[in-house]
Amino acid sequence: MRLLAGFFNLFEPLFRLGQRWLGLSRLGWLFVAPNLIVFGLFTFLPILINLWYAVTGGVQLMPAERPFTGAENFQILYECRDYLDISTCRKDVFWRAMSNTLKFSVVQVTLMVGLSLVTALVLNRKIIGRGFWRGVFFYPVLLSPVVVALIWKWLLQSQGVFNAVLVAQGAQAVEWLTNSSWAFFWTIFVSIWAHMGFYTLILLAGLQAIPRDLYEAAEMDRASHWRTLTRITLPLLMPNLIVVLVLAMIRAVQIFDEVFILTGGGPGSATTFIVQFIYQTGFAEQIHLYGLAAAASLSLALLLIVLTLIQLKLTRASEAGQKVR
Repeated sequence: MRLLAGFFNLFEPLFRLGQRWLGLSRLGWLFVAPNLIVFGLFTFLPILINLWYAVTGGVQLMPAERPFTGAENFQILYECRDYLDISTCRKDVFWRAMSNTLKFSVVQVTLMVGLSLVTALVLNRKIIGRGFWRGVFFYPVLLSPVVVALIWKWLLQSQGVFNAVLVAQGAQAVEWLTNSSWAFFWTIFVSIWAHMGFYTLILLAGLQAIPRDLYEAAEMDRASHWRTLTRITLPLLMPNLIVVLVLAMIRAVQIFDEVFILTGGGPGSATTFIVQFIYQTGFAEQIHLYGLAAAASLSLALLLIVLTLIQLKLTRASEAGQKVR
């Protein structure tokens, strides 16, 4: 302990000097300065660079070598003869990626939140092996997204385990990953399987925070299970549901790892999502269009902001309606 105290005493002159220069009220900035510097270098600076890439053209990587083009990158992305027909758009792959992302987000988030809620309700009850089942549902969250995708690709590929079982039973093999409908289904299924445990844990924590006295009072009043769920559980669980909904939506819109390994965006562009479009445009294609990728990333950021604002507005309206009741 004396050695540790002596080590910290070495910094005492520095703190006294900072207090003399900055004053006691602003001394806290001295402590948070290293974190602010790191945060600025790896967060704010990349945002500013991305904004500059979005309004410049060319294939040069260095920002100083890129000519200013204004909103040209955005015009390329959003130029369409008929916005109801994606094939008429100049960058139809971008619009297909946006369409796939929106469809994926709506379906996946709805199923994710619903299944997580049901699972949390079940795991909150007194069931046999409750601790074991909680671990089972949370275990996939501990795996890397790449590992998850490789496991399921091994199961679903043409010569995979699932088709081996079907062939052994006399049935024909199914192209799980090369048929557009099946590929889209499995991207949703795998993403739910991989991440549902995390949201279940959040909801389970919210359920355990609800006072048991409320349920005992409802039981004494002979309230039905449905009435207890809708009048006690869901209203008190609403803050956790909001967190789960927002986090699940953000993760769904940013889906990339699992899908890239599982299907590579195919067949065709059936499972190409917006983050993969950004990656391919800026890094994977032979000609690196950094400006176009940056403009697409800003479109993604705007979409996330709009979705979050809509969710918060609906939630506040719901809470206001409950207070009126």
